[in-house]
Amino acid sequence: MTSPSRRLQTKPVITCLKTFLISYSLIFWFTGVILLAVGVWGKVSLEAYFSLATEESTNAPYVLIGTGAVIVIFGLFGCFATCRGSPWMLKLYAMFLTLVFFAELVAGISGFLFRHEIKGTLEKTYKNAVQTYNTTNPQGKAVDTIQTNLQCCGVKNYTDWAATAYFKEHGIPTSCCNRTSNCTPDVLKDMVRAAAEVYHTGCFSLVTNVMESNLGIIAGISFGIAFFQLIGIFLACCLSRTITNNQYEMV
Repeated sequence: MTSPSRRLQTKPVITCLKTFLISYSLIFWFTGVILLAVGVWGKVSLEAYFSLATEESTNAPYVLIGTGAVIVIFGLFGCFATCRGSPWMLKLYAMFLTLVFFAELVAGISGFLFRHEIKGTLEKTYKNAVQTYNTTNPQGKAVDTIQTNLQCCGVKNYTDWAATAYFKEHGIPTSCCNRTSNCTPDVLKDMVRAAAEVYHTGCFSLVTNVMESNLGIIAGISFGIAFFQLIGIFLACCLSRTITNNQYEMV
């Protein structure tokens, strides 16, 4: 058992560690809220882009939402464990932060290393979406959304539509029409006449720019949060060890 004087000397240290750890846990909780918001925003605003990618990539917004929700829960758990001064709870909190650190680090590095492969897969799936385009399937609706929002047409340019089955029956999709156009069915079926009525810029380069810019933001946030975990791990381990070594009990 530690002496009363030793406990009095330890109290300020524990109080200081608890203050820092509670502050950290609240910030950690807030990062979970941010990830939740980014996930919801990605699902709502970038759904068209994700729907063109592979099935695994389509789950990206849900991964962010799920990760954010877990971080919110454990952020609150960290506050509770710190207030209780429970060593085993603090160790569990430190273990969770360690797992989050490695998971986010691996995810960020993987995204950076395989960005070219992801871009190649996206190009292939976008070309397939154009070739199999119709106005009823999800991929077709995604192509329409992209062409309208980004003011583009086709993969590389509007002439890509000439080789599609849809063009032979209906012409270039109306989502390619520019704001000052006169896009009648007869015009859209004539590639020469349609040139003056549709966007000339291809969509693939614009789509990749949008995806890369947003992935850069997400990657930056992920790396920042990942290294931020090291502070929490250090504080939780120090507080747990200090409480255990001095047999400190909260009243």
